[in-house]
Amino acid sequence: MKKLIVSTLLIVFAINLSAKTVYQIDINDEIGSKMWVYTQRGMNEAREKKADLIIIHINTYGGELNFADSIRTVILNSKIPVVAFIDNNAASAGALISLACNRIYMRKGASIGAATVVDGTSGEAMPDKYQSYMRAMMRSTAEAHGKTEDGKWVRDPLIAEAMVDSRVVVPNIDDETTTLTFTTEEAVKNHYCEGVAENIEEVLKQENISDYELITFQPTFWDKTKGVLTSSVLRGLLIMLIIGGIWFELQTPGIGFPLGLAICAAVIYFAPLYIDGLAAYWEIIMFFVGVVLLILEIFVIPGFGIVGVSGIILMFLGLVFSLLGNDYFNFEGVRTPQIGSAIGTVTGGLVLAFAVIILITWRMGANGIFGRLALKSDQKTEEGFIGVPTEQRSLIGYIGVAVTDLRPAGKVEVEGNVYDALADNSKFILNGTKVEVTNFSTAQIGVKGV
Repeated sequence: MKKLIVSTLLIVFAINLSAKTVYQIDINDEIGSKMWVYTQRGMNEAREKKADLIIIHINTYGGELNFADSIRTVILNSKIPVVAFIDNNAASAGALISLACNRIYMRKGASIGAATVVDGTSGEAMPDKYQSYMRAMMRSTAEAHGKTEDGKWVRDPLIAEAMVDSRVVVPNIDDETTTLTFTTEEAVKNHYCEGVAENIEEVLKQENISDYELITFQPTFWDKTKGVLTSSVLRGLLIMLIIGGIWFELQTPGIGFPLGLAICAAVIYFAPLYIDGLAAYWEIIMFFVGVVLLILEIFVIPGFGIVGVSGIILMFLGLVFSLLGNDYFNFEGVRTPQIGSAIGTVTGGLVLAFAVIILITWRMGANGIFGRLALKSDQKTEEGFIGVPTEQRSLIGYIGVAVTDLRPAGKVEVEGNVYDALADNSKFILNGTKVEVTNFSTAQIGVKGV
């Protein structure tokens, strides 16, 4: 009896040892910050659970190249075997990710390919330098799988290139008129797919795994939030709010809504990056030092020279470096698509900020939503309105004192009366500073510190 019990326990123990842990990550949306966050977290969790196999369940039309490259890299570097199951589509960036996996399985009617780099707005093909880089990336990913014993490529690199550029010719497979896309049968025939499967269970059967525990990655609330906050589009909008808020705050005395908006946008921009370890403290400090230098150039230092230019450069570099995984000025581990994406995001945000600044400034006083903030009605003399008195012109040369900060506008007291004033050369004049009246224009007196 004891022998029977011991034998039963040994059998149960052996069965438990033979059971495989399979971890599933779904890529079923546009390739972007969200899918990168999910994949990165899923791969880390698979390692923590000591998974024997990772299945990437793919159904996507593509997305942003920099995030696809990051996903591709983490798959290629995975010590756990990674299998792709293409449920329907693996187009563009999806094809790149699939190609990085150790093995590929496709459902009947699925497709893989069409990896031409296109403009996200117009859908037009990007210039050849982008296609050249994508060709090299697809080719190197195919080459990463090596060759068979008879010297043939496991994944033909030429086919990978043809999926990007219609000019690439693959003999007996593709001519130079179309970008290559494989159906399931074509992918199997040309060794770009190990087999046909209708679901995950069939994939595992072909992987010779019958006894397994399937764990599917479930994103947390923070994962979803982080996926939104790290979006390239949102980052561009945050940069617009940061720059626009600072600009409009500098145009008005005191501390108001524009500065508060800029601070909130800066926190939302830098906080997720700092938590992830991308934005180091020195990169954040670099940005704010740039802001201070720009303010000094506008209000303290006459003209526009090296201080202002340095401020703009530091702000730009602070925003860009915060998006990269660099170690100070060592960019060895940073890939070209990531650098290009970071520069593009920051540049786009800056251009958008300047466009909004110009638009709002132009629309103030005109018809439209911002026109409501400006007075547009006629104030006729016969209706009781009178012109602004011009006796302030006689104050030129008088000495007074600033009763508010002039940034550059404010108020001064001259001869016992308080007047609206504008500091010459847009300089900053502190409250209590003696000033001299230098000119009069548009109901304001011009002053300079003495």
